[in-house]
Amino acid sequence: MNNKKFLYKKSQLLPNLPGVYLMKDTSGGIIYIGKAKNLKNRVSSYFSGKLSQGTKVQKMVENVSYFEYVITDSEFEALVLECSLIKKHQPKYNILLKDDKGYSFIRITNNTWPRISYVKQKVDDDSIYLGPYTGAFSIRKLVEEALKVFKLPNCSRNLENVYKRPCLNFYINRCCAPCTREISCEKYRNLIKETVNFLKSGKKVTLKKLTEEMNKASENMNFELAAELRDKVRALEKIKEEQKVVSYGSKELDAVAIARNDESISVEVFKLRNGDLCKTQNFILSFQGDLIQARTEFIKQNYCLKNDVPKKIILDGNIEDKSIIEKLLSEKFGRKVKIKVPKSGEDFRLLEMCKSNAYENLLRKSEVKDKYELCLQDLKNALSLKVLPRYIEAYDISNLFKSDCVGAMIVVKDGRPFKSSYRKFKIHEAGHQDDYESMREMVERRFLQYKKEGNTSKLPPLPDIILIDGGKAHVGAAKAVLDKLEFSIPIFGMVKDSKHRTRALTTEKEEIKIKSSRLFAFITSVQDEVHRFAVSYHRKLRNKRMCSSALTQIPGIGPSREKILLKTFGSLNQIAQASVEKLRAVKGMNLSLAKRVYEYFHSSEV
Repeated sequence: MNNKKFLYKKSQLLPNLPGVYLMKDTSGGIIYIGKAKNLKNRVSSYFSGKLSQGTKVQKMVENVSYFEYVITDSEFEALVLECSLIKKHQPKYNILLKDDKGYSFIRITNNTWPRISYVKQKVDDDSIYLGPYTGAFSIRKLVEEALKVFKLPNCSRNLENVYKRPCLNFYINRCCAPCTREISCEKYRNLIKETVNFLKSGKKVTLKKLTEEMNKASENMNFELAAELRDKVRALEKIKEEQKVVSYGSKELDAVAIARNDESISVEVFKLRNGDLCKTQNFILSFQGDLIQARTEFIKQNYCLKNDVPKKIILDGNIEDKSIIEKLLSEKFGRKVKIKVPKSGEDFRLLEMCKSNAYENLLRKSEVKDKYELCLQDLKNALSLKVLPRYIEAYDISNLFKSDCVGAMIVVKDGRPFKSSYRKFKIHEAGHQDDYESMREMVERRFLQYKKEGNTSKLPPLPDIILIDGGKAHVGAAKAVLDKLEFSIPIFGMVKDSKHRTRALTTEKEEIKIKSSRLFAFITSVQDEVHRFAVSYHRKLRNKRMCSSALTQIPGIGPSREKILLKTFGSLNQIAQASVEKLRAVKGMNLSLAKRVYEYFHSSEV
């Protein structure tokens, strides 16, 4: 139990020095990390009861069991340590900013026929990497467009091998077909260099260079080369037109603006690089402090803990510790980083646009939330439920001709699919054509596990209601299991009409008409999703079984070799296309077995 008087007395013993404090709960977990110019004054303010505190601070203080602290030589060192500890421990009551897209790289392989690709991780190989970049989507799109413009391959073929025929991209003029040696190695490598220069220097420099080369080729009456360069110029200009660009000269800065409502704040970030608005980010955060505190927390965690920091950051309001944060960022990146709050001019107009987007995103999020809230309220009213069904589980069975009978469970949390809690079931004991027994087995296994293990991190909590894809008999089968295991959870069936479309909800005794079109759409989406999940699992097992049966028909190929072959080639189709030499090279295979596999797939060819 939290003892404010005890914690206040303890805080009075702290030194009047700068440092970092760590608030901990009864289990010893760190729930908040902060820095202070004066540890005694700052920490004691939480427990004195004299200062007005926001909801967030009040909740945090209620959960504090004890605190620890670290003394530093200066407030600047305290800020550095605070940022480091927040990154390491990610406390509950600090604003936690997840990098939703992470960093991306452009990879150029270092071999005879290099490839250019977009990757999410940098590995220790001989390749050259450009980056890291933020904005995975924009970088991937840029690489894809560059490959099209310079007619470089984006397929999975091994360019070190020579193929008989090029793929479709060659015939639609999107690839120079190095796989069939339609282009010389020297000319191909020159294309790679051009593409890398484009990716490094950007559109403007590359466009200028290509235009000069095009004019020169035209003057020399080399019209074929001029036409080729003209096509590249046009393609690059098209990319430029399609990108969202703000004309701000060659500025490199981030604009950060905040909007708020009663529950959340919306932080919008505009990233300008070389005058281009290359990326926008939006964060919807739960924060109950004032905007200065929110802005300060965001700047510290979004920049002090990250690697993508521009020379200038412009804000729509003031922050705490501005000079200290500037010093930290400048020292970390080895160049001057300025934080400013413009009151007029070009930067101010950019912030106004940024703030409008922050409000728009906050409004959109609120509307989406309200939409799902209304759906859940409709469901509560239609089914006469005691509580709003925020956590729903839905079940379905899928089988075909007495084979691969499976069950699927999806979870709908706050009106939206919660995919991390989805579960799949192989039906073992029930008859493969008995949907009711299959449903009993699936529900029993799910809730029997809960009864044994309780609510763990790996097991979903108990649902507010259960929806079954089926009629009264399906509901009865599942309800019998719940009664047997002593679970009191409302359970309903989702009934379909003769055309396999959602028609009504049902108990084990009577149907309930769906009067609201909004609720009808919601129930349909749940029914479609659980059906999709069940069918996709069933198809996966069926394809695996069919693939397995095809390979194991070959003398000498048992389950172990079958597994190795599939792992090596990836699919039955790839195995069928493999040569004897490639088959023989697989672990556990010899020449005789390789010939048998090859002949099995090619014996019927003319």
